[in-house]
This record gives sequence, structure tokens and C-alpha cells, in this order.
Amino acid sequence: MSFMITTSAASEVLAAAARSDAAGMALRVAARQVADGSIEYGMGFDDERADDEPVTVEGLKVLIGSPSKPLLEGTVLDYAEVEPGRFEFVFVPAPDAVSAGGATAGPAARGGCGSGGCGGCGG
Repeated sequence: MSFMITTSAASEVLAAAARSDAAGMALRVAARQVADGSIEYGMGFDDERADDEPVTVEGLKVLIGSPSKPLLEGTVLDYAEVEPGRFEFVFVPAPDAVSAGGATAGPAARGGCGSGGCGGCGG
């Protein structure tokens, strides 16, 4: 599994966990393909489940369930400035990611809290 998290995203997730009751919990990252071929992303603090593939990235334990693995392959989670002074979590798919419908998962697949992505990350 080659899901990646930037240093800035990992730092912000860890800070969000410290600000909430989620200190020490893992971050679950999920993805699903929607009818128009784009990908919706989600994340939140969670406990490990049997079908998870736990990985540690930048000191953060990340859980990815089996259904999300193919959609997250090569994806990068970043915490970036989307407008001057406004930062959000952003999912950046691999440049060559192709959806099951054959469409390239480009800019429309970018996600973040503003695009229905953040399922209670506390950020």
C-alpha cells in the first residue's frame, strides 16, 4: 500500500487528536467511488478492525479498510493552504490513478473537509 501523508498533514492530525478525546487513536482514511466517477474521501479517528491494513506514516497510525485500498493507492493526504490564510486537508490522487469507470481521477477527485472528506478529524 503506497498511501502517503505529508509532514504537515500528519502534524495537523496529531494536533487535532491532542485537542480532542482522540489522543492515541489511529486515523482511519477511506475512499469510495461515486456515480459520476469521482472519488469521495473521508477520515476520522477510529479503532482498528479486522480487515484494516494499519500503517504508520510520519508517526501517525493510519487505518485503511479493504474496500478503500485500491482507491487510495498512490494517494497523498496533505494539509495545504487552499486560499490565503485558509488551510484544509486535501487528498491528491496519484497522477495516473484511473477510476473503475475508466476516467482519470484528476482534480475532480481532490478532496478535503470542504468536499465531504473529513469525517470528524477535529481539524
